[in-house]
Amino acid sequence: MKELIEKINAEVAVFQANAEAQLVKGNKAAGTRARKSSVVLGKLLKQFREESVAATK
Repeated sequence: MKELIEKINAEVAVFQANAEAQLVKGNKAAGTRARKSSVVLGKLLKQFREESVAATK
């Protein structure tokens, strides 16, 4: 689970960097990358939820 949390943290950093670039600099390509990152992040969070529930049983 530690590796999964590291992946989530890394993806959050990617999302933040791209979202900031879109917001501040108006970089449209960064917006696309941020949206892609949000999809990946959603999948990772679902995986975390599954592993977390399994670990508590």
